[in-house]
Amino acid sequence: MDQTEKLLIGIENILSVASDLVQEVDRLKRVEEECQILKEKLFLKQLMSSEQDIFALALDGHSVTEMQDILFKEENTIKTQGRRILQKLNVSSMKEAIDFYKKTNQTSSQNFTNYHQENLSKTS
Repeated sequence: MDQTEKLLIGIENILSVASDLVQEVDRLKRVEEECQILKEKLFLKQLMSSEQDIFALALDGHSVTEMQDILFKEENTIKTQGRRILQKLNVSSMKEAIDFYKKTNQTSSQNFTNYHQENLSKTS
């Protein structure tokens, strides 16, 4: 076996290992995505459906008045549900709750708000 053949075998081995690494990286990315989904579900399980609606709107930057118009609920109802969210998450403000959510999930919150906006429009 001459030097060229040895080099070719070495290159084939390197390419094979590189291919295996690429596949493993893809698998780990899928696992990471699944973990993010589970973290979001666990976070949301703490909240009742109506609280999730309030939180989704808060996450999207809506005021209490805007939430009233969107959800057709009284201001006191929205504020009460907001307080429940803060209690369940053990935070003192909705901004803190949103920051906690974003930190916990480290992904775009857009999927969450989109999902709830679609559900809100179906119920309206």
